[in-house]
Amino acid sequence: MAENRQNRSRRDFLKRLGWGGASAVGIMAMSPLGAFGKPEEQADPAKMTIRENRRTGDKVSLLGYGMMRLPTNNRAINQDMVNQEIDYALAHGVNYFDTAPIYHGGHSEEATGIALSRHPRDKYFVATKLSNFGRDQWNLESAKKMYQRSMELLKVDYIDYYLLHNVGGKGTDDFKARFEDSGIMEFVQQERKAGRIRNLGFSFHGSVETFDYLIDNNDDFEWDFVQIQMNYIDWRHADARRGNTDAEYLYNKLEKAGIQCVIMEPLLGGRLAKVPEDVQNMMMEVRPSDSPARWAFRWVGSHPNVLTVLSGMTSMEVLQENVGTFAPLDACSESENTLMAKIADKMNGVPVIPCTYCKYCMPCGFGLNIPENFALYNKAVTDGVLPLPDKTAPDYQQRLADVNKIFQKGLNKKQWATKCTDCEACLPKCPQHIRIPNQMGRIAEILRKR
Repeated sequence: MAENRQNRSRRDFLKRLGWGGASAVGIMAMSPLGAFGKPEEQADPAKMTIRENRRTGDKVSLLGYGMMRLPTNNRAINQDMVNQEIDYALAHGVNYFDTAPIYHGGHSEEATGIALSRHPRDKYFVATKLSNFGRDQWNLESAKKMYQRSMELLKVDYIDYYLLHNVGGKGTDDFKARFEDSGIMEFVQQERKAGRIRNLGFSFHGSVETFDYLIDNNDDFEWDFVQIQMNYIDWRHADARRGNTDAEYLYNKLEKAGIQCVIMEPLLGGRLAKVPEDVQNMMMEVRPSDSPARWAFRWVGSHPNVLTVLSGMTSMEVLQENVGTFAPLDACSESENTLMAKIADKMNGVPVIPCTYCKYCMPCGFGLNIPENFALYNKAVTDGVLPLPDKTAPDYQQRLADVNKIFQKGLNKKQWATKCTDCEACLPKCPQHIRIPNQMGRIAEILRKR
């Protein structure tokens, strides 16, 4: 793997980072509307965008149905409505349904099983989770009971996508105690080998240290997929104060490891369905009929390593709108990607790189001056030179030139970020846990714009 990293071209590196071109930064995804707009009545239901699971060959709908927020009647799940919505979803190409033992007070799996079991088993993929959150559940007996109960409630004899639920929030030691030391990890791997689990993964929330541990040791775990929180805000503006990690890093690392993503929170808990008026106006200037939610889903869905995008759909209207968005997906253009990155910066401020200039990352084997690149980038941000405006702005070229002048004055060109090879030798040395190759890619793209 290290040899492959060394040989990877700069162009591929930048594509993975999503900067420039129609790549990841702009890969801004489509969305279940609901809060804005009308259902896309003209959408052809036969054209649901499908992604192939590269390990199993599953043909999975890019729109996934999240069963955490189901329609209710007097606080109880409205089973008739759930049945109607699942019937509509299946008829219009949606075939991935995600639930968990804890959803809806423990009733989501049952409602999902009732609705799905009315259809042929080969017409849908069901995902559920091992939600063993309490320490009294960190034992093999409890795990087996939860797993078997999920099978019974879902009315299935195998689970298509099984996840270790909510991994990373309390660190690597917690993961080891919860899943490895308890024997649970070995158990679910055996169940996968037996075919009762078709795909094994985990849903990630929290510590990048734990994420790195799970992916760097994938030869032992052999993850089939990973579920992450991703949207155009969390791509580079995840709230680190709450222990969150930028989705850019998570996505790129999974792509590099050959592991596909399932996406949760594409609307950031609904925040991206109701954006400030000035932001919505920026979107409407480009696509007048599209809601902010639709923009958000288009951004996520455009990323090629995404297997499916989960959306909680509590009404038929929202479901119809979502189907219209994904049948088929209209991927974001380069200019739209640029717009979404600009909107994300506008809504959250331009992030500076939290480098303390400790120089623990030095020396670089390829001659880069890592901390000085970060210092010069941060200077351009604090001086108001970055972020760059749209290319059509009258001061675009001048500000681009000013960025280059800052770097030319402060650093020998042989030490610029453009020389980064993505070897990752610096990563374990940084006490701030900065994703150095990712940051170098951002800087390099700016410096190459001239």
